[in-house]
Amino acid sequence: MAAQLAELKSAGFKSITLDAAVRNRSLTPAPAHIVITFDDGFQNTLEHALDPLGENQFRAIQFIVAGRIGQQNVWDVPDGEVSAALMDAAQIREWLAAGHQIGSHSLTHPRLTQIDPKAAREEICSSKKLLEDQFGLPINHFCYPYGDWNPAIRDLVADAGYLTACTTEFGVNKHGDSPLALKRITARYPSRNLRNLKLWFAQKFLKAPRQSKL
Repeated sequence: MAAQLAELKSAGFKSITLDAAVRNRSLTPAPAHIVITFDDGFQNTLEHALDPLGENQFRAIQFIVAGRIGQQNVWDVPDGEVSAALMDAAQIREWLAAGHQIGSHSLTHPRLTQIDPKAAREEICSSKKLLEDQFGLPINHFCYPYGDWNPAIRDLVADAGYLTACTTEFGVNKHGDSPLALKRITARYPSRNLRNLKLWFAQKFLKAPRQSKL
């Protein structure tokens, strides 16, 4: 993570908040502007990202599973993932005090399209209120658990008052794209370095010829 952030910094990128992106009425207000997001509220994100973010003068948003604060990622275990600690309230306040933001990742991290609509509304609305009441700040941004959404879920997110919502769809957001279906580039994989991302962007948007591996 530290190496990836340093690479972005050396390449001239600057982070902006989702609030700033919305205020500018564009999700990509400048080529060198990025929004850094983290999902789930893992304790190890605080441990390993806080210093590198500060050293590179980046700000980020962490999407919190509001009903699981201080617990573990129990939703991942059935899929074979390792159980890991989530930030408790004090650690979330440490994250906020460092100048970063939080958003909602639902109450319990269900697949929202696969539960009753009333339950989905509860997950979306009550997580917002819980975070706002506990931390005393507006929660304007949502992230769909598992990237699972459809137009009905998107409308519930809009009705709850969120300004943006993140998916897990890979890509770059362009002017005119829906703020409630934001694409992202996952950086957890070794191949997701800046050079490869630039090649992907050129092939996707500039119609550059594909380069063969030597």
